[in-house]
Amino acid sequence: MLPDYRVRQRDYLLEILRALTKELDLPVLLTRILRITVEMLSGHAGFIALLDDDRGWHIAVHQGLPEALYSYIENWMAMLPEEMGEDGARVPEMNKMLSDISMGMISSVGISMIAQGQVIGQIYVFRNYRTTFSQNDYSLLNSFANQAAIAVRNAKLYKEIKDHNLRTTALLDSVADGIVILGPDLHVVRVNAAFCKLINASPGSLLGQSYESVFQWQGVKKGLPIDEACHDWRCHHREEMFIEGDMKRVGGLPPLPVSINYAPLFTSDGSLLNIIASVRDISRHRAAEDLKTGFMSVISHELKTPIALIKGYASTLRRDDVNWDKSMVDESLAVIEDEADHLAAMVEDLLDATRLQAGGLALRPTELDIDALVEDLLKKHTLEAKHQPLITHLPHDFPLVYADPTRINQLLTNLISNSLKYADIGSIEVSGEAYDDAVKICVADHGPGFDPIDVPHAFDRFYRADHSSKTTKGTGLGLFLSKSIVEAHGGKIWIDETYRVGAKICFTLPRFFPKPL
Repeated sequence: MLPDYRVRQRDYLLEILRALTKELDLPVLLTRILRITVEMLSGHAGFIALLDDDRGWHIAVHQGLPEALYSYIENWMAMLPEEMGEDGARVPEMNKMLSDISMGMISSVGISMIAQGQVIGQIYVFRNYRTTFSQNDYSLLNSFANQAAIAVRNAKLYKEIKDHNLRTTALLDSVADGIVILGPDLHVVRVNAAFCKLINASPGSLLGQSYESVFQWQGVKKGLPIDEACHDWRCHHREEMFIEGDMKRVGGLPPLPVSINYAPLFTSDGSLLNIIASVRDISRHRAAEDLKTGFMSVISHELKTPIALIKGYASTLRRDDVNWDKSMVDESLAVIEDEADHLAAMVEDLLDATRLQAGGLALRPTELDIDALVEDLLKKHTLEAKHQPLITHLPHDFPLVYADPTRINQLLTNLISNSLKYADIGSIEVSGEAYDDAVKICVADHGPGFDPIDVPHAFDRFYRADHSSKTTKGTGLGLFLSKSIVEAHGGKIWIDETYRVGAKICFTLPRFFPKPL
Protein backbone atom coordinates (compact mmCIF):
# COMPACT_ATOMS: atom_id res chain seq x y z
CA MET A 1 0.00 0.00 0.00
CA LEU A 2 1.22 3.52 -0.87
CA PRO A 3 2.18 5.85 1.99
CA ASP A 4 -0.29 8.65 2.75
CA TYR A 5 1.87 11.38 1.25
CA ARG A 6 2.14 9.40 -1.99
CA VAL A 7 -1.65 9.03 -2.12
CA ARG A 8 -2.01 12.80 -1.57
CA GLN A 9 0.48 13.46 -4.35
CA ARG A 10 -1.39 11.18 -6.69
CA ASP A 11 -4.70 12.88 -5.85
CA TYR A 12 -3.16 16.32 -6.39
CA LEU A 13 -1.77 15.25 -9.75
CA LEU A 14 -5.12 13.79 -10.82
CA GLU A 15 -6.89 17.00 -9.82
CA ILE A 16 -4.41 19.15 -11.67
CA LEU A 17 -4.72 16.97 -14.76
CA ARG A 18 -8.52 17.30 -14.65
CA ALA A 19 -8.16 21.06 -14.40
CA LEU A 20 -5.70 21.12 -17.25
CA THR A 21 -7.93 19.15 -19.58
CA LYS A 22 -11.28 20.80 -18.78
CA GLU A 23 -10.71 24.43 -17.88
CA LEU A 24 -10.15 27.11 -20.56
CA ASP A 25 -10.94 30.19 -18.49
CA LEU A 26 -7.44 31.51 -17.79
CA PRO A 27 -8.01 33.22 -14.37
CA VAL A 28 -9.94 30.19 -13.08
CA LEU A 29 -7.29 27.79 -14.38
CA LEU A 30 -4.43 29.76 -12.81
CA THR A 31 -6.25 29.95 -9.46
CA ARG A 32 -6.76 26.15 -9.39
CA ILE A 33 -3.16 25.47 -10.37
CA LEU A 34 -1.87 27.75 -7.61
CA ARG A 35 -4.18 26.32 -4.95
CA ILE A 36 -3.20 22.74 -5.74
CA THR A 37 0.49 23.64 -5.86
CA VAL A 38 0.45 25.43 -2.48
CA GLU A 39 -1.43 22.53 -0.86
CA MET A 40 0.77 19.89 -2.48
CA LEU A 41 3.97 21.52 -1.18
CA SER A 42 2.49 22.33 2.28
CA GLY A 43 2.97 26.03 1.62
CA HIS A 44 1.29 29.03 3.16
CA ALA A 45 1.25 31.39 0.18
CA GLY A 46 2.25 31.65 -3.45
CA PHE A 47 1.74 33.33 -6.77
CA ILE A 48 1.88 32.70 -10.49
CA ALA A 49 3.53 35.30 -12.70
CA LEU A 50 2.98 35.49 -16.46
CA LEU A 51 4.90 37.19 -19.22
CA ASP A 52 2.69 39.24 -21.59
CA ASP A 53 3.75 41.27 -24.59
CA ASP A 54 2.00 44.41 -23.35
CA ARG A 55 2.57 44.11 -19.57
CA GLY A 56 5.85 42.23 -19.25
CA TRP A 57 6.25 40.15 -16.07
CA HIS A 58 3.32 40.54 -13.68
CA ILE A 59 1.51 38.60 -10.98
CA ALA A 60 -1.52 36.93 -12.56
CA VAL A 61 -2.93 35.26 -9.39
CA HIS A 62 -1.76 35.04 -5.81
CA GLN A 63 -2.83 33.31 -2.61
CA GLY A 64 -2.09 34.21 1.00
CA LEU A 65 0.14 37.20 0.23
CA PRO A 66 -0.22 40.24 2.51
CA GLU A 67 -0.95 43.40 0.54
CA ALA A 68 2.42 44.97 1.34
CA LEU A 69 4.31 41.84 0.29
CA TYR A 70 2.21 41.53 -2.86
CA SER A 71 3.04 45.12 -3.89
CA TYR A 72 6.73 44.58 -3.11
CA ILE A 73 6.91 41.40 -5.20
CA GLU A 74 4.89 42.96 -8.04
CA ASN A 75 7.44 45.77 -8.30
CA TRP A 76 10.25 43.23 -8.17
CA MET A 77 8.65 41.17 -10.96
CA ALA A 78 8.25 44.26 -13.13
CA MET A 79 12.04 44.71 -13.14
CA LEU A 80 12.78 41.18 -14.37
CA PRO A 81 14.15 40.91 -17.92
CA GLU A 82 11.64 39.57 -20.44
CA GLU A 83 14.20 37.24 -22.02
CA MET A 84 15.18 34.46 -19.61
CA GLY A 85 16.35 30.93 -20.17
CA GLU A 86 14.66 27.75 -19.01
CA ASP A 87 15.97 28.40 -15.49
CA GLY A 88 14.04 31.63 -15.55
CA ALA A 89 12.72 31.36 -11.97
CA ARG A 90 14.87 33.68 -9.89
CA VAL A 91 14.68 31.50 -6.76
CA PRO A 92 18.00 32.63 -5.18
CA GLU A 93 17.09 36.27 -5.73
CA MET A 94 13.59 35.66 -4.38
CA ASN A 95 14.92 33.86 -1.30
CA LYS A 96 17.40 36.67 -0.61
CA MET A 97 14.69 39.31 -1.00
CA LEU A 98 12.31 37.40 1.28
CA SER A 99 15.02 36.75 3.82
CA ASP A 100 15.86 40.45 3.90
CA ILE A 101 12.31 41.59 4.48
CA SER A 102 11.28 38.72 6.83
CA MET A 103 14.52 38.30 8.77
CA GLY A 104 14.89 34.75 7.47
CA MET A 105 11.37 33.58 8.43
CA ILE A 106 10.11 33.06 4.84
CA SER A 107 11.51 30.65 2.26
CA SER A 108 10.36 29.90 -1.28
CA VAL A 109 10.53 27.44 -4.11
CA GLY A 110 9.93 28.44 -7.73
CA ILE A 111 10.09 27.03 -11.20
CA SER A 112 9.45 28.25 -14.70
CA MET A 113 6.43 27.20 -16.73
CA ILE A 114 7.76 26.26 -20.17
CA ALA A 115 5.70 25.46 -23.28
CA GLN A 116 7.31 24.65 -26.63
CA GLY A 117 10.69 25.79 -25.35
CA GLN A 118 9.39 29.20 -24.26
CA VAL A 119 9.10 30.48 -20.69
CA ILE A 120 5.53 31.77 -20.32
CA GLY A 121 5.31 32.05 -16.54
CA GLN A 122 6.66 31.18 -13.11
CA ILE A 123 5.20 29.46 -10.05
CA TYR A 124 6.35 30.39 -6.55
CA VAL A 125 5.35 28.75 -3.25
CA PHE A 126 6.24 30.25 0.17
CA ARG A 127 6.54 28.80 3.67
CA ASN A 128 6.40 31.24 6.56
CA TYR A 129 9.03 29.42 8.65
CA ARG A 130 12.70 28.57 8.33
CA THR A 131 12.99 25.52 6.13
CA THR A 132 14.45 24.18 2.92
CA PHE A 133 12.50 22.65 0.10
CA SER A 134 13.58 19.09 -0.62
CA GLN A 135 14.51 17.56 -3.91
CA ASN A 136 11.18 15.75 -3.79
CA ASP A 137 9.44 19.14 -3.55
CA TYR A 138 11.25 20.29 -6.69
CA SER A 139 10.38 17.02 -8.45
CA LEU A 140 6.71 17.39 -7.56
CA LEU A 141 6.65 20.99 -8.78
CA ASN A 142 8.46 20.08 -11.95
CA SER A 143 6.22 17.08 -12.57
CA PHE A 144 3.26 19.19 -13.63
CA ALA A 145 4.72 22.69 -14.23
CA ASN A 146 5.29 22.07 -17.93
CA GLN A 147 1.84 20.47 -18.29
CA ALA A 148 0.39 23.48 -16.54
CA ALA A 149 2.33 25.70 -18.94
CA ILE A 150 0.71 23.92 -21.89
CA ALA A 151 -2.71 24.37 -20.30
CA VAL A 152 -2.02 28.08 -19.70
CA ARG A 153 -0.85 28.44 -23.27
CA ASN A 154 -4.01 26.73 -24.52
CA ALA A 155 -6.19 28.93 -22.31
CA LYS A 156 -4.43 32.06 -23.60
CA LEU A 157 -4.87 30.86 -27.19
CA TYR A 158 -8.54 30.15 -26.47
CA LYS A 159 -8.95 33.66 -25.03
CA GLU A 160 -7.21 35.16 -28.07
CA ILE A 161 -9.50 33.20 -30.40
CA LYS A 162 -12.56 34.21 -28.36
CA ASP A 163 -11.51 37.88 -28.41
CA HIS A 164 -10.80 37.61 -32.15
CA ASN A 165 -14.27 36.14 -32.73
CA LEU A 166 -15.84 38.95 -30.69
CA ARG A 167 -13.95 41.53 -32.74
CA THR A 168 -14.95 39.79 -35.97
CA THR A 169 -18.60 39.67 -34.88
CA ALA A 170 -18.53 43.35 -33.91
CA LEU A 171 -16.89 44.21 -37.22
CA LEU A 172 -19.42 42.22 -39.26
CA ASP A 173 -22.35 43.72 -37.36
CA SER A 174 -21.04 47.26 -37.84
CA VAL A 175 -20.74 46.90 -41.62
CA ALA A 176 -23.63 48.52 -43.48
CA ASP A 177 -23.50 45.95 -46.29
CA GLY A 178 -24.83 42.44 -45.79
CA ILE A 179 -22.13 39.81 -45.25
CA VAL A 180 -22.66 36.10 -45.87
CA ILE A 181 -19.89 33.54 -45.28
CA LEU A 182 -20.31 30.26 -47.15
CA GLY A 183 -18.45 27.03 -46.55
CA PRO A 184 -16.77 25.10 -49.38
CA ASP A 185 -20.03 23.15 -49.77
CA LEU A 186 -21.83 26.48 -50.45
CA HIS A 187 -23.85 26.36 -47.23
CA VAL A 188 -24.19 29.40 -44.97
CA VAL A 189 -21.90 29.34 -41.93
CA ARG A 190 -22.31 32.97 -40.85
CA VAL A 191 -24.38 36.08 -41.61
CA ASN A 192 -24.36 39.58 -40.18
CA ALA A 193 -27.27 41.68 -38.93
CA ALA A 194 -27.30 43.88 -42.05
CA PHE A 195 -27.95 40.90 -44.35
CA CYS A 196 -30.71 39.59 -42.07
CA LYS A 197 -32.35 43.01 -42.30
CA LEU A 198 -31.99 43.11 -46.10
CA ILE A 199 -33.58 39.71 -46.59
CA ASN A 200 -36.05 40.07 -43.65
CA ALA A 201 -34.95 36.83 -41.96
CA SER A 202 -33.43 35.76 -38.64
CA PRO A 203 -29.85 34.41 -38.44
CA GLY A 204 -31.09 31.06 -37.16
CA SER A 205 -33.25 30.52 -40.23
CA LEU A 206 -30.31 31.13 -42.58
CA LEU A 207 -27.45 29.20 -40.96
CA GLY A 208 -26.84 25.87 -42.66
CA GLN A 209 -28.98 26.75 -45.67
CA SER A 210 -27.62 26.27 -49.18
CA TYR A 211 -26.80 29.37 -51.18
CA GLU A 212 -29.57 28.52 -53.70
CA SER A 213 -32.21 28.71 -50.97
CA VAL A 214 -30.86 31.99 -49.58
CA PHE A 215 -30.04 33.81 -52.84
CA GLN A 216 -33.19 33.47 -54.92
CA TRP A 217 -33.63 35.79 -57.88
CA GLN A 218 -36.53 37.30 -59.75
CA GLY A 219 -36.12 38.07 -63.41
CA VAL A 220 -32.84 38.46 -65.26
CA LYS A 221 -29.58 38.74 -63.34
CA LYS A 222 -26.14 39.61 -64.62
CA GLY A 223 -22.77 38.34 -63.51
CA LEU A 224 -21.40 34.90 -62.68
CA PRO A 225 -23.41 32.63 -60.32
CA ILE A 226 -21.55 31.51 -57.21
CA ASP A 227 -21.55 27.81 -58.11
CA GLU A 228 -19.90 28.53 -61.46
CA ALA A 229 -17.42 30.87 -59.81
CA CYS A 230 -16.65 28.19 -57.23
CA HIS A 231 -15.69 25.79 -60.03
CA ASP A 232 -13.42 28.44 -61.55
CA TRP A 233 -11.79 29.13 -58.19
CA ARG A 234 -11.00 25.48 -57.63
CA CYS A 235 -9.57 25.18 -61.13
CA HIS A 236 -7.93 28.54 -61.74
CA HIS A 237 -7.92 30.45 -58.40
CA ARG A 238 -9.62 33.43 -59.99
CA GLU A 239 -10.17 36.63 -58.05
CA GLU A 240 -13.32 38.35 -56.74
CA MET A 241 -16.50 38.13 -58.85
CA PHE A 242 -19.98 39.65 -58.72
CA ILE A 243 -23.62 39.09 -59.52
CA GLU A 244 -26.41 41.66 -59.68
CA GLY A 245 -30.18 41.35 -59.80
CA ASP A 246 -33.44 41.46 -57.84
CA MET A 247 -33.14 39.21 -54.78
CA LYS A 248 -36.29 37.68 -53.32
CA ARG A 249 -37.01 38.35 -49.65
CA VAL A 250 -38.85 36.59 -46.83
CA GLY A 251 -42.35 37.50 -45.69
CA GLY A 252 -43.80 38.61 -49.01
CA LEU A 253 -41.66 41.74 -49.25
CA PRO A 254 -40.94 42.95 -52.80
CA PRO A 255 -37.63 41.83 -54.34
CA LEU A 256 -34.63 44.01 -53.50
CA PRO A 257 -32.11 45.15 -56.14
CA VAL A 258 -28.69 44.03 -54.87
CA SER A 259 -25.13 43.72 -56.06
CA ILE A 260 -23.12 40.85 -54.56
CA ASN A 261 -19.33 40.76 -54.61
CA TYR A 262 -17.95 37.41 -53.54
CA ALA A 263 -14.37 36.33 -53.04
CA PRO A 264 -12.70 33.01 -52.11
CA LEU A 265 -10.64 32.29 -49.00
CA PHE A 266 -8.05 29.54 -49.45
CA THR A 267 -6.06 27.50 -46.92
CA SER A 268 -2.27 27.45 -47.02
CA ASP A 269 -2.36 24.31 -49.19
CA GLY A 270 -4.67 25.95 -51.74
CA SER A 271 -7.97 24.33 -50.68
CA LEU A 272 -11.13 26.42 -50.77
CA LEU A 273 -12.01 27.29 -47.16
CA ASN A 274 -14.80 29.88 -47.41
CA ILE A 275 -16.56 32.23 -49.80
CA ILE A 276 -17.18 35.76 -48.50
CA ALA A 277 -20.21 37.41 -50.09
CA SER A 278 -20.76 41.16 -49.64
CA VAL A 279 -24.37 42.12 -50.41
CA ARG A 280 -25.16 45.77 -51.17
CA ASP A 281 -28.60 47.34 -51.56
CA ILE A 282 -28.52 49.20 -54.89
CA SER A 283 -32.10 50.49 -54.77
CA ARG A 284 -30.93 54.11 -54.78
CA HIS A 285 -28.48 53.42 -57.58
CA ARG A 286 -31.24 51.72 -59.57
CA ALA A 287 -33.60 54.64 -58.85
CA ALA A 288 -30.91 57.12 -59.90
CA GLU A 289 -30.38 55.23 -63.14
CA ASP A 290 -34.13 55.16 -63.79
CA LEU A 291 -34.31 58.86 -62.96
CA LYS A 292 -31.44 59.61 -65.30
CA THR A 293 -33.05 57.60 -68.09
CA GLY A 294 -36.39 59.30 -67.53
CA PHE A 295 -34.74 62.71 -67.40
CA MET A 296 -32.95 62.15 -70.71
CA SER A 297 -36.25 61.10 -72.25
CA VAL A 298 -38.07 64.16 -70.86
CA ILE A 299 -35.30 66.57 -71.85
CA SER A 300 -35.14 65.11 -75.34
CA HIS A 301 -38.88 65.56 -75.72
CA GLU A 302 -38.90 69.05 -74.15
CA LEU A 303 -36.06 70.25 -76.39
CA LYS A 304 -37.49 68.68 -79.50
CA THR A 305 -40.76 70.65 -79.42
CA PRO A 306 -39.38 74.24 -79.30
CA ILE A 307 -36.58 73.36 -81.71
CA ALA A 308 -39.11 71.94 -84.17
CA LEU A 309 -41.29 75.08 -83.88
CA ILE A 310 -38.33 77.44 -84.31
CA LYS A 311 -37.08 75.51 -87.30
CA GLY A 312 -40.55 75.24 -88.83
CA TYR A 313 -41.38 78.96 -88.58
CA ALA A 314 -37.87 79.99 -89.67
CA SER A 315 -38.06 77.68 -92.71
CA THR A 316 -41.50 79.02 -93.59
CA LEU A 317 -40.33 82.64 -93.44
CA ARG A 318 -37.38 81.82 -95.71
CA ARG A 319 -39.54 80.53 -98.57
CA ASP A 320 -39.00 82.55 -101.74
CA ASP A 321 -42.24 81.51 -103.42
CA VAL A 322 -44.49 83.31 -100.94
CA ASN A 323 -44.85 86.98 -100.04
CA TRP A 324 -45.70 87.04 -96.32
CA ASP A 325 -47.65 89.97 -94.95
CA LYS A 326 -46.34 91.78 -91.89
CA SER A 327 -48.85 90.27 -89.45
CA MET A 328 -47.79 86.76 -90.49
CA VAL A 329 -44.13 87.65 -90.11
CA ASP A 330 -44.73 89.24 -86.70
CA GLU A 331 -46.70 86.23 -85.53
CA SER A 332 -44.01 83.81 -86.70
CA LEU A 333 -41.23 85.86 -85.10
CA ALA A 334 -43.20 86.03 -81.85
CA VAL A 335 -43.45 82.20 -81.79
CA ILE A 336 -39.73 81.90 -82.52
CA GLU A 337 -38.96 84.38 -79.73
CA ASP A 338 -41.23 82.61 -77.22
CA GLU A 339 -39.76 79.19 -77.99
CA ALA A 340 -36.22 80.60 -77.80
CA ASP A 341 -37.09 81.99 -74.37
CA HIS A 342 -38.46 78.59 -73.44
CA LEU A 343 -35.21 76.94 -74.50
CA ALA A 344 -33.16 79.53 -72.64
CA ALA A 345 -35.19 78.95 -69.47
CA MET A 346 -34.65 75.19 -69.69
CA VAL A 347 -30.93 75.63 -70.21
CA GLU A 348 -30.76 78.04 -67.26
CA ASP A 349 -32.59 75.53 -65.05
CA LEU A 350 -30.14 72.81 -66.06
CA LEU A 351 -27.21 75.12 -65.35
CA ASP A 352 -28.67 76.00 -61.94
CA ALA A 353 -29.08 72.30 -61.13
CA THR A 354 -25.46 71.71 -62.11
CA ARG A 355 -24.29 74.67 -59.99
CA LEU A 356 -26.22 73.32 -57.02
CA GLN A 357 -24.60 69.91 -57.38
CA ALA A 358 -21.19 71.58 -57.59
CA GLY A 359 -21.58 73.66 -54.46
CA GLY A 360 -24.72 75.78 -54.15
CA LEU A 361 -26.25 78.94 -55.53
CA ALA A 362 -24.51 82.31 -55.38
CA LEU A 363 -26.80 84.89 -53.76
CA ARG A 364 -26.74 88.69 -53.95
CA PRO A 365 -29.14 89.63 -51.15
CA THR A 366 -30.60 93.08 -50.65
CA GLU A 367 -33.75 94.56 -49.14
CA LEU A 368 -36.68 93.22 -51.15
CA ASP A 369 -40.34 94.29 -51.29
CA ILE A 370 -42.17 90.94 -51.72
CA ASP A 371 -45.56 92.65 -52.11
CA ALA A 372 -44.38 94.70 -55.10
CA LEU A 373 -42.63 91.69 -56.63
CA VAL A 374 -45.79 89.57 -56.41
CA GLU A 375 -47.95 92.33 -57.93
CA ASP A 376 -45.52 92.63 -60.84
CA LEU A 377 -45.39 88.87 -61.43
CA LEU A 378 -49.17 88.48 -61.39
CA LYS A 379 -49.50 91.24 -64.01
CA LYS A 380 -46.97 89.50 -66.24
CA HIS A 381 -48.82 86.17 -65.92
CA THR A 382 -52.27 87.65 -66.60
CA LEU A 383 -51.96 87.03 -70.35
CA GLU A 384 -50.85 83.45 -69.69
CA ALA A 385 -53.85 82.82 -67.45
CA LYS A 386 -57.03 81.82 -69.28
CA HIS A 387 -59.83 81.29 -66.83
CA GLN A 388 -57.79 81.60 -63.65
CA PRO A 389 -58.01 84.88 -61.71
CA LEU A 390 -54.66 85.81 -60.17
CA ILE A 391 -55.20 87.16 -56.66
CA THR A 392 -52.82 88.43 -54.00
CA HIS A 393 -53.69 88.44 -50.30
CA LEU A 394 -50.47 90.03 -49.14
CA PRO A 395 -51.11 93.03 -46.83
CA HIS A 396 -49.77 96.35 -48.09
CA ASP A 397 -47.61 96.74 -44.96
CA PHE A 398 -45.94 93.40 -45.62
CA PRO A 399 -42.36 93.76 -44.28
CA LEU A 400 -39.23 93.86 -46.38
CA VAL A 401 -37.00 90.80 -46.49
CA TYR A 402 -33.27 90.53 -47.05
CA ALA A 403 -33.04 88.31 -50.13
CA ASP A 404 -31.73 87.96 -53.68
CA PRO A 405 -34.37 89.61 -55.96
CA THR A 406 -33.41 87.52 -59.00
CA ARG A 407 -33.68 84.22 -57.15
CA ILE A 408 -36.92 85.10 -55.35
CA ASN A 409 -38.35 86.17 -58.70
CA GLN A 410 -37.32 82.76 -60.10
CA LEU A 411 -38.86 81.01 -57.08
CA LEU A 412 -42.24 82.76 -57.32
CA THR A 413 -42.29 82.42 -61.11
CA ASN A 414 -41.83 78.64 -60.76
CA LEU A 415 -44.66 78.32 -58.25
CA ILE A 416 -47.11 80.57 -60.14
CA SER A 417 -46.28 78.93 -63.48
CA ASN A 418 -46.86 75.47 -61.97
CA SER A 419 -50.29 76.54 -60.73
CA LEU A 420 -51.17 77.95 -64.16
CA LYS A 421 -49.91 74.79 -65.82
CA TYR A 422 -51.79 72.25 -63.70
CA ALA A 423 -54.96 74.16 -62.67
CA ASP A 424 -57.25 74.81 -65.64
CA ILE A 425 -59.94 76.56 -63.59
CA GLY A 426 -60.24 78.44 -60.34
CA SER A 427 -58.24 81.27 -58.89
CA ILE A 428 -54.53 81.26 -58.13
CA GLU A 429 -53.85 83.00 -54.85
CA VAL A 430 -50.68 84.30 -53.26
CA SER A 431 -50.98 84.87 -49.52
CA GLY A 432 -48.56 85.69 -46.74
CA GLU A 433 -48.03 86.18 -43.04
CA ALA A 434 -45.36 88.15 -41.19
CA TYR A 435 -43.60 87.06 -38.02
CA ASP A 436 -40.94 88.69 -35.88
CA ASP A 437 -37.99 87.12 -37.68
CA ALA A 438 -39.49 85.62 -40.86
CA VAL A 439 -42.28 85.79 -43.41
CA LYS A 440 -44.40 82.95 -44.79
CA ILE A 441 -45.70 83.03 -48.37
CA CYS A 442 -48.06 80.49 -49.96
CA VAL A 443 -49.16 79.92 -53.56
CA ALA A 444 -52.44 78.01 -53.87
CA ASP A 445 -54.61 76.86 -56.77
CA HIS A 446 -57.78 74.84 -57.44
CA GLY A 447 -56.21 72.14 -59.62
CA PRO A 448 -55.84 68.40 -59.03
CA GLY A 449 -53.35 68.87 -56.17
CA PHE A 450 -50.63 66.46 -55.11
CA ASP A 451 -51.09 62.74 -54.83
CA PRO A 452 -49.95 61.73 -51.30
CA ILE A 453 -47.57 59.24 -52.93
CA ASP A 454 -45.78 62.09 -54.71
CA VAL A 455 -45.47 64.47 -51.75
CA PRO A 456 -42.22 63.00 -50.28
CA HIS A 457 -40.52 63.26 -53.70
CA ALA A 458 -42.05 66.48 -55.07
CA PHE A 459 -38.89 68.53 -54.45
CA ASP A 460 -36.49 65.86 -55.78
CA ARG A 461 -34.41 66.68 -58.82
CA PHE A 462 -36.00 65.53 -62.12
CA TYR A 463 -38.99 64.00 -60.29
CA ARG A 464 -42.31 64.13 -62.11
CA ALA A 465 -45.54 62.45 -61.08
CA ASP A 466 -46.90 59.84 -63.46
CA HIS A 467 -50.07 61.75 -64.36
CA SER A 468 -48.29 65.09 -64.84
CA SER A 469 -45.57 63.60 -67.04
CA LYS A 470 -48.27 62.43 -69.44
CA THR A 471 -50.32 65.64 -69.60
CA THR A 472 -47.94 68.59 -69.16
CA LYS A 473 -44.50 69.69 -70.23
CA GLY A 474 -41.66 70.01 -67.75
CA THR A 475 -38.18 68.88 -66.75
CA GLY A 476 -38.85 68.09 -63.11
CA LEU A 477 -36.46 70.85 -61.99
CA GLY A 478 -38.84 73.65 -61.00
CA LEU A 479 -39.64 72.55 -57.43
CA PHE A 480 -36.12 71.25 -56.92
CA LEU A 481 -34.69 74.67 -57.75
CA SER A 482 -37.40 76.38 -55.67
CA LYS A 483 -36.42 74.33 -52.63
CA SER A 484 -32.73 75.07 -53.22
CA ILE A 485 -33.39 78.83 -53.46
CA VAL A 486 -35.40 78.86 -50.24
CA GLU A 487 -32.84 76.79 -48.31
CA ALA A 488 -29.99 78.95 -49.64
CA HIS A 489 -31.73 81.89 -47.93
CA GLY A 490 -32.10 79.94 -44.70
CA GLY A 491 -35.83 79.26 -45.10
CA LYS A 492 -38.04 76.18 -45.50
CA ILE A 493 -40.50 75.07 -48.18
CA TRP A 494 -43.26 72.49 -47.96
CA ILE A 495 -46.54 71.26 -49.41
CA ASP A 496 -49.54 72.11 -47.27
CA GLU A 497 -51.26 68.71 -47.07
CA THR A 498 -54.22 70.17 -45.15
CA TYR A 499 -55.24 72.11 -48.25
CA ARG A 500 -57.92 69.99 -49.97
CA VAL A 501 -59.12 72.05 -52.95
CA GLY A 502 -55.95 71.92 -55.05
CA ALA A 503 -52.24 72.41 -54.47
CA LYS A 504 -50.74 74.78 -51.90
CA ILE A 505 -47.01 75.30 -51.52
CA CYS A 506 -45.66 77.47 -48.71
CA PHE A 507 -42.20 78.74 -47.91
CA THR A 508 -40.54 80.93 -45.32
CA LEU A 509 -37.82 83.54 -45.70
CA PRO A 510 -35.92 85.14 -42.85
CA ARG A 511 -36.48 88.89 -42.56
CA PHE A 512 -32.80 89.32 -41.79
CA PHE A 513 -30.37 87.24 -43.84
CA PRO A 514 -28.09 85.19 -41.54
CA LYS A 515 -24.50 86.34 -41.34
CA PRO A 516 -21.94 84.00 -42.90
CA LEU A 517 -19.89 81.93 -40.46
